[in-house]
Amino acid sequence: MEQKLGETAKRLGLEPEQLPRNIAIIMDGNGRWAQHKNLPRYEGHRQGAKTAETIAQCCVDFGMQSLTLYSFSIENWKRPKAEVNALMHLYADYLVAIRPNLMRNNVKLIHLGRMAGLPEMVSDSLRETLELTRKNTGMALALALNYSGRAEIVDAARAIAQAHKEGRLRLEDIDEACIGEHLYTAELADPDLLIRTASELRVSNFLLWQISYSEFYVTDTLWPQFDEKSLEEAFLAYARRDRRFGAIDTAAPGLNRAAKTLKS
Repeated sequence: MEQKLGETAKRLGLEPEQLPRNIAIIMDGNGRWAQHKNLPRYEGHRQGAKTAETIAQCCVDFGMQSLTLYSFSIENWKRPKAEVNALMHLYADYLVAIRPNLMRNNVKLIHLGRMAGLPEMVSDSLRETLELTRKNTGMALALALNYSGRAEIVDAARAIAQAHKEGRLRLEDIDEACIGEHLYTAELADPDLLIRTASELRVSNFLLWQISYSEFYVTDTLWPQFDEKSLEEAFLAYARRDRRFGAIDTAAPGLNRAAKTLKS
């Protein structure tokens, strides 16, 4: 990974430390892409699945540590039944089709969300792919499927409460680290960069705990049109950010002037 990251940084004219390592993407615009082409919404989702595979490969080639894709939220069950059914068949096929690429690239698939509630054809394909890639040690590909950020926190709270009830966890042990260990993303680092396509300016109940200090990047590009160049543009925008995590740059000229003013 480090070698690939270094090569990516050099190609973009950056230092490796200027690049994100953990990416999360809210994939939006499949339906609008299909509408613009006078196609059924299902074709937009099909093209979106192809884009997801392309971007996952890019992230492997770029030396990323993890890629998290917001694929299907709990709220998405409210969509028209025909569209949801088509999506479920697409997921069942996709989770089988990506296996050769996952194994070839040593990628580990991680599921974020509730397995309960998924159709059997999807849950079976998902479990089999999770097991197949369980020992892979390369990039982690996290698929948020039947996911809700609030539901994730609720599930973590329930697990912590049960552990305390059974005497396996003391109240004083419950801190931020403890909560993180009970989230779906326990195996993942928090995202450095959150990308949202199709111009939408909201987080849509995605990774509510984990994106506390993520950099946000919003693009007009619809997800089916998002490509390697689009990803590189997001990386370049990220490299221009000043990530302080709540601290301040004491070397900033304006800060020094302000400090002198306060003293006088």
